[in-house]
Amino acid sequence: MPTDTWNPAQYNLFQREREQPFFDLLAGVVPRPDMRVVDLGCGTGRLTRLLHQRLHARETVGIDQSARMLEGSADAALPGLRFEAGTIESFPDGRGRFDVIFSNAALHWVADHEILISRLAEALTASGQLAFQVPAMHDNPSHMLATELASEEPYAGALAGWHRPLHVLSPDAYARLLFRLGFADPKVELIVYPHVLADADAVVEWMKGTLLTDYARRLPDDLFAMFLAAYRRRLVEQLGSQTPFFFPFKRILCWGHRA
Repeated sequence: MPTDTWNPAQYNLFQREREQPFFDLLAGVVPRPDMRVVDLGCGTGRLTRLLHQRLHARETVGIDQSARMLEGSADAALPGLRFEAGTIESFPDGRGRFDVIFSNAALHWVADHEILISRLAEALTASGQLAFQVPAMHDNPSHMLATELASEEPYAGALAGWHRPLHVLSPDAYARLLFRLGFADPKVELIVYPHVLADADAVVEWMKGTLLTDYARRLPDDLFAMFLAAYRRRLVEQLGSQTPFFFPFKRILCWGHRA
């Protein structure tokens, strides 16, 4: 079974749709002179380059655990911008404090957000900013059907009781947490992004680039191929034959500024 199931080409099939939340999140960050910035879960680094440029940062570090995603980071290189392999779980790992900790669609892979966000807050400078966004799609058929299918044989046995966990908190829980951690005026928004895709099958292609990588990592190749075929059949049947297909995608955007 592969350990790195991220595929940049698959992920970027819906590049425009995936990037809008990044720009909305970035709009809430206040640029200041000489900032030190980190982008957790930076992927290919393309958006990290924009983050570095828009904030006129002195230093920006892009961190991602996927070697396949980081293969493209060299194309994003700029003075003051660098990329490192690493996990969000081990951050900051001796990297010091940052003026901005930014994460676009990555923290939902990490467990226990109460502890995680507390640790990120501690890695900020005295007046630092935290900005992150996570998908909130756990109640969508795209996610519910994968969970349902994983509880059936032969997949359940191969997964040995594993169920994909839900780490994302509610918007109000994030707001309370940020306030408790010393962010005097936290801003949390639940935004529904109205993606219009070619058809319902395109939703499967979307999920192959994100959600389904978790199952690909844990199932043998032949069994994952069966899982994917069954998932595709059931999801397309449930979503219907509407073309183009309207795919409302929910995301939670959070900003906090240390007083």
